[in-house]
Amino acid sequence: MSEKPILGITMGDPASIGSEIAIKALLDQHIYTHCRPLLVGDAGVFEHIIAKLGLQATVNAITEVSQAQFVYGNIDVFDLKNVDLNALEFGVVSAMAGNAAFESVVKVIELAMAGQIDATVTGPLNKKSMNEAGHHFAGHTEIYAHYTGTKKYAMLLVEDHMKVIHVSTHVSLRQACDLVKKDRIVEVVELLHNGLISLGETNLKIGIAGLNPHAGDSGLFGTEDDEEILPAVEAARSLGYDVEGPVPADTMFSKAATGYYGGVVAMYHDQGHIPFKLSGFKWNPEKKQMDSVKGVNITMGLPIIRTSVDHGTAFEIAGKGIASADAMVLAIESAIQLSKNRTVAKA
Repeated sequence: MSEKPILGITMGDPASIGSEIAIKALLDQHIYTHCRPLLVGDAGVFEHIIAKLGLQATVNAITEVSQAQFVYGNIDVFDLKNVDLNALEFGVVSAMAGNAAFESVVKVIELAMAGQIDATVTGPLNKKSMNEAGHHFAGHTEIYAHYTGTKKYAMLLVEDHMKVIHVSTHVSLRQACDLVKKDRIVEVVELLHNGLISLGETNLKIGIAGLNPHAGDSGLFGTEDDEEILPAVEAARSLGYDVEGPVPADTMFSKAATGYYGGVVAMYHDQGHIPFKLSGFKWNPEKKQMDSVKGVNITMGLPIIRTSVDHGTAFEIAGKGIASADAMVLAIESAIQLSKNRTVAKA
């Protein structure tokens, strides 16, 4: 038992699908074969969703990690007691829900930094709810960077062959163009290379996307590709990284989907997220809902492990029992893999 990593899993926004997908993921018995999962949030919220959906589980509410039993079917919850169930409404933005979600994230960071848990996994946040509660962060990545004192970090998305890291994420498109700088690109290449190794990837070839159409077409459609990205590619090669670029993004992602690259560098949020979600998200037009929502978000550069589902709060289906736990299961599995590799590296 002691060899299995302890994973702290946040409930996400309590008005979202977060508690549902967390419980559903832990009803997959093989999870307990490979780790010791600990939910972090309000125990009442998890008890409520279990009763509402008729799920076959009970809750063991605790206030110390040492009190966890890690028994399948009796789910351990580090109880923060921070949600008023009488005021909670599924699918509704509220400061109470945003604050509860934020506090669960801060708690798992504290537990991981103190060495009480081996990795953290996060459920979906609602940024508006969180900001209404007075916590002015763009998302999980920025919260983790702040509370761990991390300066160099990046978002890595993982789903089958598609592994995408970003030069910038939660900024305007206009600002994102200004952030395409040689040093930042080289920094992200290093984070991606290390991430691929941590995930057990043997293909370490990295594709680096151009910013402009046709990667600028020799300056016809912008100068950033020639002035910032190409020098970054050359610098990365001189450091020993196997990189290719700048590659026009429309070409690069079609190759990435086949496994040609071990991972790729996107210059801004949507350049990476759109092809990634086309790969992992499957919409059913007849049912008018997602059949599958796959994809893991990993924050690279942190002193602790953080993986997450790569989808939102899905307020429109919260509390209805139809949310897919696919991404949460994958996030847990990735955290387990990263924990094992980190243990081997330390040894």
